[in-house]
Amino acid sequence: MDRGQVMGDNVRRLRTAAGMSLAELAEASRISKTTLHGMEQGHGNPTLSTLWDLAGALRVSLGELLEARTSVVDVVRAGDDQPRVAGDAVSARLLHRIRLHGVVEVYDIEVAPTGQQSAAHIDGVGECIVLTEGRITAGPADAPVELAAGDSVRFDADAPHLYRGHGPRNRAVLLMLHPAASVRPRED
Repeated sequence: MDRGQVMGDNVRRLRTAAGMSLAELAEASRISKTTLHGMEQGHGNPTLSTLWDLAGALRVSLGELLEARTSVVDVVRAGDDQPRVAGDAVSARLLHRIRLHGVVEVYDIEVAPTGQQSAAHIDGVGECIVLTEGRITAGPADAPVELAAGDSVRFDADAPHLYRGHGPRNRAVLLMLHPAASVRPRED
C-alpha cells in the first residue's frame, strides 16, 4: 500500500473514531473539505504543516497519520508452554503482557451460538478473552480464531470484531483495555 493510501486510511479511521464529520475536521484543521476528502481517498501530497494541523485537530501524534497500522492478534492455547510460577496455594501461568496507561474493565461473559458482530470501538481499545468453558470463535472480523477452554486471544478492538459460541454453554473472562486518552473522568 502506498504512503498516500496509508495516510488517507489513517485520517478516515481517526476522524471516525473521534466522531467527527468531514466538515468538522475541515473546520478544526483549517483544511478545505475537498482537500480532506481527496486525502482520505489516498490522493494528494500534503505538506508537513498540513499534517501537523490534521494531527492537532484529531489530537493524535504525527506518526499516527503516517505509519501503516498493524493489527495484533496474540493467541495462547491451553496446552502452550507459557511461563509458570507457583506458591503455597496459587499457581499462575502468564497468558499475555499488555502495556497500557488507562483503564481495564473485566467482564464475565457468556457467548451464544447465534453470534454477534461488534462495531469498532474507539481508537486504541483492545480486548483480551480467556475462555473458561466451551468453544467459541472470536477476534477481528477479518481474522477470527477458534478458542477452546483454557485458550486466550488478545486483539485490537478498534476494528470490527465478532463472537460466536459453538455449543450451548460458552463462558469467558473479557478484559476491555481502554488507553488513557479514551477514558473520561467520572462526574460525581
